[in-house]
Amino acid sequence: MPGLLNFHIFAIVALEKHIATLLYRYQCVVVPGFGAFLSQIKPATLQRESNTFHPPSKALSFNAQLRSNDGLLVSHIAQASGKSFEEAMEEVNDRCTSWKQQLEAEGKLELPGLGILRLNSEKKMVFQPDTEVNYLMSAFGLGPVIASPVLREVLKEEVQELEEHIPFSITPETRSIPGLRPMMKYAAIVLLALATSIGGYSYYRQQENATELARQQAQQEVSKTIQEATFFSVEPLELPSVTLEVTQKQQGIHHIVAGAFRFRENAEKKIGALRAKGYPARYLGENAYGLHQVVYASYSDPQEALDSLRAIRGKESPDAWLLSQR
Repeated sequence: MPGLLNFHIFAIVALEKHIATLLYRYQCVVVPGFGAFLSQIKPATLQRESNTFHPPSKALSFNAQLRSNDGLLVSHIAQASGKSFEEAMEEVNDRCTSWKQQLEAEGKLELPGLGILRLNSEKKMVFQPDTEVNYLMSAFGLGPVIASPVLREVLKEEVQELEEHIPFSITPETRSIPGLRPMMKYAAIVLLALATSIGGYSYYRQQENATELARQQAQQEVSKTIQEATFFSVEPLELPSVTLEVTQKQQGIHHIVAGAFRFRENAEKKIGALRAKGYPARYLGENAYGLHQVVYASYSDPQEALDSLRAIRGKESPDAWLLSQR
């Protein structure tokens, strides 16, 4: 019994790890029969209270209404664990049942790396995301940065500060105070140097702006000359008409998927069973995870495909889903 319990806990952690792995690549990961974890890109922000820059990230949310199996999570688990699609689907259903039981018993479910789910007074799930994990791949390695405010010194303020410390008033007792005239001479030299530096800097900026303006005007004249140059006749050029024959694809682009199998033999058995029931089932090929896909039927009209999907879910299998290809 303890060994079974340890395996059960490991499986739950593994399911959370699979969800987190997919959130790095996709914006929506649906847990069949439980809900969907959604991600939305959030731009970089500045927290003015602490002068902290936060990098771009993905904000997580949870929607309990999205429960239909889209095959993404189950196919990923099947490929990662080397199990069949049906076995992976059974394990996911078992974990969802455990999650629901824990929510009912404790009112809270902690999912490391994702967040915390709670039940409110109306028995609805409320999600609190984990902000420590950033699922945005382009922001990998970036963390919050604390910026110190920049203190800028203005020349005018320096001059005013010097004026407060240097005496300028001349009293009748000036000649009787030894050393006062040399100090006034030094003060005049300092003020003259400051005025010269400020004036020189202003003149340098004016010359630099004039040079930049002349450079822009020259660039505009060159661009205008290039645009006015032409190497073709102004007479319109008539091209011969071309007739293209367009052939419509025989198979539809909207497929109702019956299942995905690790082995081709199992896929062929599924096709035979569906054809025996009257469905025009066929082999669609391998998906991105190396699984062999079997479809009930294919349609060119999307509305006809949706109507057939509803009928198959109500009559044959609620796990059937629609795959549209461009």
